[in-house]
Amino acid sequence: MLTVLANRTYRHLLAAQVIALLGTGLATVALGLLAWQIAGEDAGVVLGTALAIKMVAYVGLAPIAAALADRLPRRTMLVSLDLIRAGVALALPFVTDIWQIYCLIFLMQAASAGFTPTFQATIPDVLPDEAEYTRALSLSRLAYDLESLLSPALAAALLTVVSFPMLFAGTVIGFLTSALLVLSVPIPSPQPGKPRTIWARTTRGIRLYLATPRLRGLLALNLVVAAASSMVIVNTVVLVKGSFGLQEPEVAIALAAFGGGSMLAALLLPRMLDHMPDRPPMLAGGAILTFGLFLGPLANSFLLLVVLWMILGFGFSLALTPTGRLLRRSANAEDRPALFAAQFALSHACWLVTYPLAGQIGARAGFNTTFLVLGLIAAVGLLLAAKLWRGNADMVAHDHPELPDDHPHLAKHGHGRQHRHAAIGDDLHPRR
Repeated sequence: MLTVLANRTYRHLLAAQVIALLGTGLATVALGLLAWQIAGEDAGVVLGTALAIKMVAYVGLAPIAAALADRLPRRTMLVSLDLIRAGVALALPFVTDIWQIYCLIFLMQAASAGFTPTFQATIPDVLPDEAEYTRALSLSRLAYDLESLLSPALAAALLTVVSFPMLFAGTVIGFLTSALLVLSVPIPSPQPGKPRTIWARTTRGIRLYLATPRLRGLLALNLVVAAASSMVIVNTVVLVKGSFGLQEPEVAIALAAFGGGSMLAALLLPRMLDHMPDRPPMLAGGAILTFGLFLGPLANSFLLLVVLWMILGFGFSLALTPTGRLLRRSANAEDRPALFAAQFALSHACWLVTYPLAGQIGARAGFNTTFLVLGLIAAVGLLLAAKLWRGNADMVAHDHPELPDDHPHLAKHGHGRQHRHAAIGDDLHPRR
């Protein structure tokens, strides 16, 4: 897996991702303490609103950012967005009112809505070999999981010697270092496609996404992933402290179990995907998440909850990690940023639904009911994924009566109008 680190550009980009993630993790801890300082016992309301603002920014602004990225050099855009995020982190320690937190969080997440899909769309151009790209995806998944484990520990260590506003300084350093690493290597920027209106560029990614069978299945899998991960993210602390009467260390252990299961799957996936297509492990991951939710009411002790969380973490990574391979295969280079932005927006739209459901049902009807409701949502998503993304959907038979006989596309895929090739979204294939 580590052989991809021989590529200098990818090595610097991965380092930029890891450092920026650590900075974001420090900001998460510091933001909770800042909310407590300003709002006291209403800090949970402040953080819940901030989370909703984050999701709204992701869903609404990622396609717009992709439309703008089509006209900007990628390196310029990535560095500019890192600098915006650093500026917001620098301002956060000085806020005195809750509305200021909301405004700054929106600005930071708006920058992330542009940065993350543009960054993700860059990696397949840096690593055009699919086997190398698969390993890069697993490393990226490991980076996210390690951040979730290390950031709280790093924040706790720093808080023994500095006050919490200094954690925001760590966030600033993280984003500035990320910008410097992006500046240190050449970043490929594909040639833009033909000129389009701003509306066409903004909606292009979602239109291409929904026109591709495997990606319609991926959208349904996003719902499965969101249902299961929302249960973990929203309700772990309440289950551990409220239901089992335990303390913060046990909360960390439960979340670490989820991250550990995810890391295990990320380590196993590259070898698996060398010998099989993406669909079987991704659907298997969706099935693990679905059945895990239905088993949730049986997790009536802390030990069983830890085991269940590890199983859900394994299924989470199994279903989610190969996503980049599907997106890479489903568009030409110039359309990848729009497609990655569409995945970013649509997947977070699923979380925007399941986050409040997990919290509200847990508070009003209990956790057994929450497990079952989210399990039903996941089951619907899994069935839709299997139906929409059939095993033969990657190879689509079709023709192009509108093309002349000597068109390069016809020459590339056979000497006739009727031909088969992997489904891809572009101007020649607006819907398959």
